[in-house]
Amino acid sequence: MVFSSHLFLFYFLPAALLLYYGLPKWTRHFFLTVMSYIFYGWANPSFVFLMLLSTLIDYCCGLLLGRDPIEPGGPRTRRQLAALLVSVTSNLSLLAFFKYFNFGVDSYNQLIAAMGWESAQWDTLLRITLPLGISFYTFQSMSYAIDVYRGEAKPVRNFITFACYVSMYPQLVAGPIVRFREVALQLETRTHTLEKFGRGTAFFALGLAKKVILANPCGNIADQVFDAGSRSALDAWYGLAAYSFQIYFDFSAYSDMAIALGLMLGFVFPKNFDSPYRARSITEFWRRWHISLSTFLRDYLYIALGGNRRGTARTYANLMLVMLIGGLWHGASWNFVVWGGIHGGMLAAERALGNRSPLRRLPAGVGMAITFAIASLAWVFFRAATLPEALVYLANLSGPGTVQPGAALLSGIVYQPYYLISMALAAGITWSAPQTWDFTRHLTWPKTLWCAVLLLVSVALLMTQSYNPFIYFIF
Repeated sequence: MVFSSHLFLFYFLPAALLLYYGLPKWTRHFFLTVMSYIFYGWANPSFVFLMLLSTLIDYCCGLLLGRDPIEPGGPRTRRQLAALLVSVTSNLSLLAFFKYFNFGVDSYNQLIAAMGWESAQWDTLLRITLPLGISFYTFQSMSYAIDVYRGEAKPVRNFITFACYVSMYPQLVAGPIVRFREVALQLETRTHTLEKFGRGTAFFALGLAKKVILANPCGNIADQVFDAGSRSALDAWYGLAAYSFQIYFDFSAYSDMAIALGLMLGFVFPKNFDSPYRARSITEFWRRWHISLSTFLRDYLYIALGGNRRGTARTYANLMLVMLIGGLWHGASWNFVVWGGIHGGMLAAERALGNRSPLRRLPAGVGMAITFAIASLAWVFFRAATLPEALVYLANLSGPGTVQPGAALLSGIVYQPYYLISMALAAGITWSAPQTWDFTRHLTWPKTLWCAVLLLVSVALLMTQSYNPFIYFIF
């Protein structure tokens, strides 16, 4: 079930909100947990047992951690260390098996075949189906045990409360990754005000508009260009820009709607996007893009590896390793490894250059344009199905090449007025419009009216669109 589906908008959400506010306060966490499991299990009910297993493990680990005193920076007992190891190992094992088993087997077989040892290939019929959202809820559940171990959060005694935190449907399958310490107090007590609900409704309207009005048509362009058998350099750049807009508006729209639903339920989730394409360097880009993931990797992986405390070479190695793992977190494919390597290399290079970085000396607009170009070129590996396809696409971007006569048909499709207007609108909003977070901070009547109009237009367009995927659902 996705937020932009008819089922969610017209049936699930109204019923969930009406019942949530109609029930006594003490039953709301239980009700929210039940609705979240229904939401999650709609596509494949068997996956709810996997999430329940992860939840049970971390809940028990939290109880074990809490049996001995925990002070920030203080000593830990063997039992506490064992509980932390069980939590981290079990979550990473679930993630590794369900997300990387097929990738590992395929990579091994390709390597063996390349070495001429076909007889040593692993011929298995076992193929694993990736459970939706496993990358998000395992990280979220694991963050609880780590926060408790560090003394940054208290263990939860009530299982329903903890299950509600792990499974909460607004951010369950595509984030933002909400760390336990960020909502621990809100799980104990939170306010439900008209102001919060109103801001949540406005947030949702803007998120749905970004998805339906901008991300979907840009995604149509990108799909046409990337899937074409032949494309000119101009078409390739046009398709790449379309994909850059699609992934930004698609993912930030989902985050907006997740934050919106949280507000309607009384929660305040962290901001996940901060106009990333206005960044003047890749370092700044990662302070603005998917903030909940970048801060998670910084706090739980980069700092755990030593951060920048163990010398220059180790700092660069840590940056590269974190980004490679971040790339693999997105998908089980060498394309994502390359994508992570590009960003890791850029982060290391910018850190090495410091104030000598050319990007810091250029006018703001030029720096922004170069950073957008670098991020977009890296998106080629994110979007292409295979490494060879990504390399062919990069070759198309570089200019000369054989263009088949049928490529003219592609131009006739992707340069239609509707798509050109969508691209212009996407560019204008990317670089000049206020963010949803700021726009909804103080709602006025004109802003409210604007959000209402956008909501109506988005719902009307939704009726006509068959193309409606969320990119981050596959992660």
